[in-house]
Amino acid sequence: MTEPEITEPLTPTEPAVADAAKTPAVPGPAAALSVEAAAQIAAAKQETAANLDRYVRSVADLENFRRRTVREKEELRLFAASRVLEDLLPVVDNLGLAVTAAKQPGADAKSLADGVDRVLTQLKSALANHGIKEISPAGLAFDANLHESISAQPSTDVAEGSVMTVVRTGYSLNGRLLRPASVIVSSGSVTTS
Repeated sequence: MTEPEITEPLTPTEPAVADAAKTPAVPGPAAALSVEAAAQIAAAKQETAANLDRYVRSVADLENFRRRTVREKEELRLFAASRVLEDLLPVVDNLGLAVTAAKQPGADAKSLADGVDRVLTQLKSALANHGIKEISPAGLAFDANLHESISAQPSTDVAEGSVMTVVRTGYSLNGRLLRPASVIVSSGSVTTS
């Protein structure tokens, strides 16, 4: 039996390796794939940058909107009553004139009462223009949603459960109750035994 010869593995010689490095690579399917992948990566990076820009702009727009809303809400709170007050200023002026007239020597009580009555009408008109409605339910059925019963009295003229007397007028603002009318309700006729 002969022993096999031990040979050293074949390794390329150094000049052969240098020649291989100088030879340009021939573009094949793998090279085309890497060019396509690089284009996709570049497009994805551009899309990411555009999305980030849109996101930053949206956040800034939202913050500006929030600040503007807070500012407008504060302005509304501060100046919401300005229109109502503008309509009430003539009423205040006329009340001042009534007080001045009442202090004059020889003031006529009837003409003063008429003047104050006109000012009251002017005030009610100004309030009505802004949605204030009087609740004066004399003779109507008692409604616990709109009226506040302060007492009940027997009456032969007013049906049981109806409002006999309005002690204090109620008010609503655009359908929302501001103050219920304080009323005295009829408990019906008195029965004698």
